[in-house]
Amino acid sequence: MIVGLTGGIGSGKSAAACVFKNEGINVIDADNLAKEVVAKDTPGFIKVVEYFGSEIIAEDGSLDRAKLRKEVFGSNEKRIALESITHPLVREKMSEKILASQSPYSIIEVPLIFETKSMSSYDRILVIDCESKLQLERAILRDNNSGDVIQKIINSQCSREERLSIANDVISNNDSLKNLQMRSLAMHHFYLGLTKQ
Repeated sequence: MIVGLTGGIGSGKSAAACVFKNEGINVIDADNLAKEVVAKDTPGFIKVVEYFGSEIIAEDGSLDRAKLRKEVFGSNEKRIALESITHPLVREKMSEKILASQSPYSIIEVPLIFETKSMSSYDRILVIDCESKLQLERAILRDNNSGDVIQKIINSQCSREERLSIANDVISNNDSLKNLQMRSLAMHHFYLGLTKQ
């Protein structure tokens, strides 16, 4: 069974993913894979630099992610171009990791399921849901970014309603981390039950 774990920026996806990981579940982080496929001197890196130009290369020779983020979130065309380079490479790595998995089910932590219309890639979709105001506050604290940059990222993602419309399962994260962890653990036991059917 493959579960797509999703939620907007600052919703608590990674905190929930940690709970599943601690229970021995194979958790694949799509964002980490997206970084891997554009690591210095990889084919993905070369394609990104060809498209965006050498000004997005940092002093150490890797991609300047902050510069790239500004470029991409300011332009739909550039965002689509970047995704057309990275998404096929990420999907390939993801398939390898799923095939190598030894756990009863796998979780793929991925921010953009609705946006990429990739719902059919998962047996179940788990949405970590929180109020927009909380999302903004948490993301500003965590990423040390301005509210303006975070708001742009939120605006580029699908709405809360759109995300909930594709959910098989929802964990609400409007209160404490402890409650999020307890709800995630309960969901883990529910998934274990499903794999035994």
